[in-house]
Amino acid sequence: MAFLADTSKTLHVASLDNLPQAAAAFHTFLTQNPTVSVVLFEGEMGAGKTTFIKAICRELGVTEAVSSPTFSLVNEYEGRDGKRIYHFDFYRLKEEREALDIGVYEYLDSGNLCLIEWPSKIENLLPEHVLLVNIEADADGERTIILKLT
Repeated sequence: MAFLADTSKTLHVASLDNLPQAAAAFHTFLTQNPTVSVVLFEGEMGAGKTTFIKAICRELGVTEAVSSPTFSLVNEYEGRDGKRIYHFDFYRLKEEREALDIGVYEYLDSGNLCLIEWPSKIENLLPEHVLLVNIEADADGERTIILKLT
């Protein structure tokens, strides 16, 4: 019988100081599901999507500064293994055509890790099998991060 990795995981983050541990748990989950390269980050404005992506990039060995690509749409980083990591922020998109103009399919089909904020802006362009990351923040600043494979 083949081992099947869990298809979902919930992480509880008491404060931003605990993000490195959450990023390590995310990395483990991703490693257990090696066919997944597209990760969609959902959450309200200010929930911590970019902050969590920064922690994930540090976990993956990115040494350069990680910032939101709000205006450039995509930033490219290199992990410790030499593989490319693409970080997208589609918040400012008015239409999916703008994502097509930057060659979004080339990125998504590259096999490299694609971390996408505001994926609902390009919903029709996304692959069927992805990792959904939903981040919810409560009034105390605690975060619940739900990882779910589709």
